[in-house]
Amino acid sequence: MTHSTDTLADDRNQRLFERAQALIPGGVNSPVRAFRAVGGTPRFIQRAQGAYLWDANGQRYIDYIGSWGPMILGHGHPAVVEAVQKAALEGFSFGAPTEREVELAEEILRLVPSMEMLRLVSSGTEAGMSAIRLARGATGRPKIVKFNGCYHGHADSLLVKAGSGLATFGHATSAGVPPEVVQHTLVLEYNDVAQLEEAFALHGSEIACVIMEPIAGNMNFVRASVPFMQRARELCTQHGALLVLDEVMTGFRVALGGAQSLYAQQIPGFAPDLTVLGKVIGGGMPLAAFGGPRAIMEQLAPLGPVYQAGTLSGNPVATACGLATLREVARPGFYERLGERTRSLVQGLEGAAREVGLPFCTDSQGGMFGFFLLPQLPQDYPQVLRTDGPRFNHLFHGLLGRGVYVAPALYEACFVSAAHTEEDIEATVAAAREVFAELVRS
Repeated sequence: MTHSTDTLADDRNQRLFERAQALIPGGVNSPVRAFRAVGGTPRFIQRAQGAYLWDANGQRYIDYIGSWGPMILGHGHPAVVEAVQKAALEGFSFGAPTEREVELAEEILRLVPSMEMLRLVSSGTEAGMSAIRLARGATGRPKIVKFNGCYHGHADSLLVKAGSGLATFGHATSAGVPPEVVQHTLVLEYNDVAQLEEAFALHGSEIACVIMEPIAGNMNFVRASVPFMQRARELCTQHGALLVLDEVMTGFRVALGGAQSLYAQQIPGFAPDLTVLGKVIGGGMPLAAFGGPRAIMEQLAPLGPVYQAGTLSGNPVATACGLATLREVARPGFYERLGERTRSLVQGLEGAAREVGLPFCTDSQGGMFGFFLLPQLPQDYPQVLRTDGPRFNHLFHGLLGRGVYVAPALYEACFVSAAHTEEDIEATVAAAREVFAELVRS
């Protein structure tokens, strides 16, 4: 097994982190990268190829972060690299329409039937906040419902934690967000049908939308139950609110049609009113989208009164990357093979934990998976919080020291790519078996 280079006298990761901390808050440009939750020094990545990352020390890792989801083909897929190189030679940005924007929109709409029109943007946060604004504009209502533990980007009205009582309004979770900004945000527990029903009973005529992750990847990996999703759809329809599915993480990651296609197989006639997409549709480039039926989307400027704009929206290099990625994942059998590889991993991890009597459970869909140091899968955020934090930190560093890179926080999902091999899976399970044995002894 390959082990960590943290103890080397010449640790370039450490030296880079020290330089970064003098220049960038926390030394990172997105908080989870700082390793604050798990301790230790962040790895500064030098390059990536296929299923692997190499850090500044030259250490190789099997990558289960995949840039937090986009790298479904693995790093440096030849067809994607070729498309990006060609696009870059034609120009980085125009601030004007391109044919490729149309082609990408056509491809996404072909694969996600609930969407008749879409708007391309540059990030999941931008797509999420724009979908909320559109829902409010289309319904003329102020209130939104979100769920504790679901993350929809860092827009002010979405940085909210649960209130103190049933169906109460939430409280801002970030400094700089005034109380009046979140006064119209209701925060409920995920998978709690009774709370959702009460929220609509109390505020139904004022609710513009319900926004949720169909598989909550910011609680590690927690599925919306079918009864919960079905009741959300029914209540939104009954009260004239919009159901917004945040598929930034799950879109084209768990299935070709996203998580909504899986629920449509179990709930007759199921479809969201708006869908938020990101990550995979950009193939690793900054690109996201939101879309839905024509009647709702035509409320956007320049056709309607809801304003949204962006200089880099539909960037020609990003759309080339996303379009090449979608054409690869749409090939027959892609998701069957990806899902089989992911299941092989999680089953191997479960078996290794069972061998030593460690409480451990997993779940996966397509190329997305999560695991918990718990005897059974949690259904909401308070249950996720029961995971043993110090034990998870030991597990994280034990895997990292053996060349396996999983998310550096127990609340984040992980990802398998088409580039992961059977040998990668076997090496990962072998590394986990060693760390699990350490956890039981400690």
